[in-house]
Amino acid sequence: MKKYNVAIVGATGAVGQTMLKILEERNFPVKRILPLASSRSNGHVVEFRGEKIKVQEAVPSAFEGIDIALFSAGKSVSMKLASEAVKRGAIVIDNSNAFRMDPEVPLVIPEVNPDHIKKHRGIIANPNCSTTQMVMALKPIYDAVKIRRVVVSTYQAVSGTGINAVEELKQQLKMILNGENPKPEVYPYPIAFNVLPHIDIFDDTGYSLEEWKMVNETRKIMDDDTLAITATTVRVPVMNCHSESVNIETKDKLTVNMAREILSKAPGIKVMDEPQLKKYPLPGDVSGSDEVFVGRIREDFSVNNGLNLWIVADNLRKGAALNAVQIAENMSNNALV
Repeated sequence: MKKYNVAIVGATGAVGQTMLKILEERNFPVKRILPLASSRSNGHVVEFRGEKIKVQEAVPSAFEGIDIALFSAGKSVSMKLASEAVKRGAIVIDNSNAFRMDPEVPLVIPEVNPDHIKKHRGIIANPNCSTTQMVMALKPIYDAVKIRRVVVSTYQAVSGTGINAVEELKQQLKMILNGENPKPEVYPYPIAFNVLPHIDIFDDTGYSLEEWKMVNETRKIMDDDTLAITATTVRVPVMNCHSESVNIETKDKLTVNMAREILSKAPGIKVMDEPQLKKYPLPGDVSGSDEVFVGRIREDFSVNNGLNLWIVADNLRKGAALNAVQIAENMSNNALV
């Protein structure tokens, strides 16, 4: 089996660390692993397959000899270094929003549109975490009966912001329980015992960038610019795993039982839908899992052909790191790298 030199940009962050873990778990054919980060991470060490490896600074010359570069360090880093990696022969799988809406860059979920991978010109984009889990559940339904409209409200964990947000939530919980008033640093308001209807920046329409990501990325992945989508994205005091309440209107009638059957057969989906037994997906149970969990499947009686879904997934794994590794696996299995 061919083995590859793999670089991880942002190796000290939450997604980068999860990428290392998943590459090891899935026994990806790594010849050499190169953890990269900013100069602030000089001296940091990561572990891969029992070996301690020093993190190097992410500079253009670091990509010499690299076959696959997994980027998880944010838009500014991707804008600066992705093209440099491509120039040196690497295929970039980018987790930021730097290239997602570029018409020349495939936006890929391997279970949904793997055929788009081979269209790349050096860069493949990973969708937003909230988009990924929603589209995973919507695509099999879309293929069966088409979807006219999607209304989604998200309940997103602080791990989606990064390690600092996780630590801030932990500290705020302790402080508030001790009668203290925490001063927020990561978010504009305390997140502990709170809900913030604010993820990313707002534009003149009143929508946030996170909400527009879900609209535009979903249309691109599903190759349907006519699909009507509206989103409200919310940060909640949960450590890990995003949850979503998704309402859809389908073109043709789809019963609840039909929806359960379709989703049960879909790759990467696990149906957990026994409300009478109080069985439905919970972030605390889903964390660490690779599947996208769907429950609370029920008819929306206010419209014709309406369904409600509750979707939960580990945003660090399928929402980010796992999806990137799966793209790399697809390229390896199909001799695309």
